[in-house]
Amino acid sequence: MDMEILKTFLKLAAAFVLAALSIQSCKSEYEAVLNSNDIDAKYTAAFDYFNHGRYSKAARLFENLAVQTSGTEKDDTVQYYWGLSNYRFKDYYTAETNFAKFLTNFPRSPFSEEAAFLRIDCLYRSTYRYELDQKPTYAAIGVISQYLIENPKSTHAPTCKRMLKELNDRLDKKAYESARLYYKMEDYKAARVAFKNILKDDAENIYREDILYYIAKSSYKFAYLSVEAKQKERYLTFVDDYFNFIGEFPDSPYKKELDSLYKRSQKALGRYSGAEEDLNEKEKDFERERKKLLKQSESEG
Repeated sequence: MDMEILKTFLKLAAAFVLAALSIQSCKSEYEAVLNSNDIDAKYTAAFDYFNHGRYSKAARLFENLAVQTSGTEKDDTVQYYWGLSNYRFKDYYTAETNFAKFLTNFPRSPFSEEAAFLRIDCLYRSTYRYELDQKPTYAAIGVISQYLIENPKSTHAPTCKRMLKELNDRLDKKAYESARLYYKMEDYKAARVAFKNILKDDAENIYREDILYYIAKSSYKFAYLSVEAKQKERYLTFVDDYFNFIGEFPDSPYKKELDSLYKRSQKALGRYSGAEEDLNEKEKDFERERKKLLKQSESEG
């Protein structure tokens, strides 16, 4: 039994040694090619590694070749595949730098249009979700927009348009959620200003209906919580916001709620002539909310 164990151990040890030697041999072969001055051998090896999916090694070889083939007929091919190797290796930051440099150096290369799109894809993949910094998003939008102007009939145009819409929608969401944070914090004056500023900067924001709704809600709650001497002026502001919303979205699901607030504002202004019972359906809910908010304001003050 001990002999059997010994034989097994020796076989495993031999296999380990052979594997180590094989790895060392491959490493030595790769390093030899990498440090070689034989451009043709290195060029062939780079494509061999690339075609076998070994993109990190291919990228190092193409990077090394970029110096040796500068100014030759292989120059644009080497630089393009250097970027493509990094792209396939999912090193999008380095790949974007490669493609940007490539487009500057070889604007008329057969690879230029594809390099331009791959650069866009790198920028797109490097953007962050809406809660985080959106500088990369703005950068990507600028490059995509320019690409679509220069290549309107490109096969990549539909993909670029989809990217552009997604990135713009992300910016819309960030702006909307940032303003809504003031509303959640019950700072209704700041919320209204923030929502108004969104539409001032971008009238086509995809959350336009929600934004106009929150503008009206914020102005109503700001008036509702104000001291009596200032309520009239602030209710009139709500009335303007209400009509702005209704005029644009007469069939909105928010309309019923805002209609109720409008009736209450008219009552507060002494203008309401409807039946008193029309105002009583949610009177207790509103009064509870008012007391709660006033209590919070007093404790914070």
